[in-house]
Amino acid sequence: MLTPEKISELKTKLLEEKARLEHEIKDLSAADFGDDTDHGEEEAEEDEQIANNLGVATDFAERINDIDSALRKIADGKYGKCEHCGKDIEPELLEINPESRLCKNCKR
Repeated sequence: MLTPEKISELKTKLLEEKARLEHEIKDLSAADFGDDTDHGEEEAEEDEQIANNLGVATDFAERINDIDSALRKIADGKYGKCEHCGKDIEPELLEINPESRLCKNCKR
């Protein structure tokens, strides 16, 4: 069972990680790829980098959704329960991954 102090600590971690990810997404979307007069290989490299940035930003956005879900659970008093079996998620797992939705057994 998580103490209110531990939940508060994990909430702080979640908020900090969310802010970091939002900053990373902003940086990825602000990347400057030069002017539009590129040729051949340069254009292909820029296209590849844009695709990579989009993929990373999408992954970050998914993590932000998971964090938002965990924050809603904290607000609703339902944080730390496995979405599959309903048992408590192990505190050591939440320490590593505070947005975790599943306990160790259900992750397997």
